[in-house]
Amino acid sequence: MRCVEVHPNDQEMTVDEFKAWLRRYDSNRDGHISQDELKEALHGLRTWFPWWKARQVMKEADSNHDGVINSPKEMEKLVHFAQQRLHLKIHDW
Repeated sequence: MRCVEVHPNDQEMTVDEFKAWLRRYDSNRDGHISQDELKEALHGLRTWFPWWKARQVMKEADSNHDGVINSPKEMEKLVHFAQQRLHLKIHDW
């Protein structure tokens, strides 16, 4: 396995590369993405209002309302949000 430095604003990426990039913001290394960690990731993208966008993602993706993205289904919803609302070029290939 090779390590790839990916920044979503710079290029197209696969879903796995997006997840790997997002894991860099998992500050407590619990394997889940919290709203604060997501806010930091969005801040890293230099998006406007990262706190608000993180809240919107959690509203859409956090199916069980436990405050973290922690299941494959929730991660799928997060990827979809990033593709549609953040206009990131994330592909399944």
